[in-house]
Amino acid sequence: MRAAVATSEVTMALAPELKEILACPRCKGALEFHEAQGEIRCLACRLAYRIDDGIPVMLVEEARPLP
Repeated sequence: MRAAVATSEVTMALAPELKEILACPRCKGALEFHEAQGEIRCLACRLAYRIDDGIPVMLVEEARPLP
């Protein structure tokens, strides 16, 4: 019998230096960092980029549209 393993998201803080240089890959604009939700948002493009294991996935084709 296997023991049930609870999975939980581990949020890692992005380095302040990284936050300073990141820009939206589509419009090159400013970003909002929502690390607790595991994403980075561009309000101008209405896209949310995910953060996987502390690494921003800044690919437009993998971004989630914001409502």
